[in-house]
Amino acid sequence: MNTLVLAMVAPLLLTPAPVSEGTFKTWRDGARAVTYDTAAVVSGARATVKIFQNHQGVRVNLLATGLTPGRPYGAHLHTSACGQDPAAAGPHYQHRPDPAAGPGRPSTDPAYANPRNEIWLDFTADRNGVGRAVSAQDWVFADDRQPRSLVLHAEHTHTAAGSAGTAGARLACLTLA
Repeated sequence: MNTLVLAMVAPLLLTPAPVSEGTFKTWRDGARAVTYDTAAVVSGARATVKIFQNHQGVRVNLLATGLTPGRPYGAHLHTSACGQDPAAAGPHYQHRPDPAAGPGRPSTDPAYANPRNEIWLDFTADRNGVGRAVSAQDWVFADDRQPRSLVLHAEHTHTAAGSAGTAGARLACLTLA
């Protein structure tokens, strides 16, 4: 019986990566957390991203505080670190990259831009300005292709062909540890 219990629990034993957290502020060199729209993500709002991974999958937990109560946000992991320009974070991290996507041409094909192939962490901030989201996948990040940032977007993520994966303007960005 102990073997059965262990087998049932083993998939839940995920190894944590370093916790990434930061307080959003306007851009400055070396910034870890940047707000691009101070009306939607005020300076002083915070985000914490915890990534847990083992050979069977990955789970990403997001906690954001100090946001606009009742406001919906899209949130995704992206391929590059944050920068002064919101586009610096690059496209969404995709487990299976869309071969038709490229620089300045984000993936909008629902076969690739979907919550099973990307890390989508959409949420609506509660009455206290707190947002929480979890994404669990049965795949792991490629050793040579790790996500580098979390981007908060202006809208929940769209799923229709031609707009799949889009979520409006980039409001803020947190570079991952």
